Amino acid sequence: MKHSAPLKKKHFLKDDDLTVAEQAEVLDLAAKMKADRHGFPALAGPLSVAVVFEKPSTRTRLSFDVGIAELGGHSVVIDAHSTQLGRGETVSDTARVLSRYVSAIVIRTFGDDRIEELAAHASVPVVNALTDGWHPCQLLADLQTIAEHKPLKGTSIAYLGDAAFNMGNSTVIACSMAGMHVRIGAPAAYQPAPEVLARAAEINAETGGSVALTEDPVEAVAGADVVSTDAWVSMGMADNEKRIQELTPYQLNGELLAHAAPDSIVLHCLPAHRGEEITDEVMDGPRSRVFDQAENRLHAQKALLAWLLKERRP
Repeated sequence: MKHSAPLKKKHFLKDDDLTVAEQAEVLDLAAKMKADRHGFPALAGPLSVAVVFEKPSTRTRLSFDVGIAELGGHSVVIDAHSTQLGRGETVSDTARVLSRYVSAIVIRTFGDDRIEELAAHASVPVVNALTDGWHPCQLLADLQTIAEHKPLKGTSIAYLGDAAFNMGNSTVIACSMAGMHVRIGAPAAYQPAPEVLARAAEINAETGGSVALTEDPVEAVAGADVVSTDAWVSMGMADNEKRIQELTPYQLNGELLAHAAPDSIVLHCLPAHRGEEITDEVMDGPRSRVFDQAENRLHAQKALLAWLLKERRP
């Protein structure tokens, strides 16, 4: 009897775990799935997907749960604190056990070391639903939202505020992969790490994109096609008055947005601290695509799961 070669796992822990071509393929599939929400039963069987939460969640929990159902699969939503993982069972043992039950593991956790250990010991694809360092599923949704209004390649995006964390890192890498021109408007202490910028430079040599850093919020936003921001105090951070004070000049308000392109769009990954990093007039204004962006988490993640599992079907 001829035996087929074992399937190679494909994880999605960081944005560039996809190639440039693969990112485009997933985004194309996401657009098709949005147009026909129930027309792609890629997980029919059903295949089961574990969706593990070590951090609170609204959009991630709902979008994965609903999306897996719409793909014909079965989601097993797990609050890690109510499992043995929350009582000290090792990540590696958990990975081995979950791999015997499900076809993929989605996890929202803290340090990137935890998801890397999970992926190292899992025999099924592992998806990053947010870590301290990366938020790649969110960026797939962001790119899908931008592509609904503008061509990705050559479009400029200004990211304001704290860019030294997951959203800043993923924006730099994912948008560089799409051939976009990224401008980071942030104080020096809140700009992406040198290794993130070095990786972006490698990607931009292939895609023609770029990354520019500035401490001047007006310079960052001037003429930008897309303006994006995120909460200044993320999960697990102390509510730091000094941090808020340092980032206040980067608030996305009507006065600052006036410097962007007239047909620019506004993104925020949510939850928003209204009146802090973004004002009501901008978030609820005519340029806001924040709630389209939230919806697109559903479609982008469906496409990602279908793509990751396509070679694992019988």
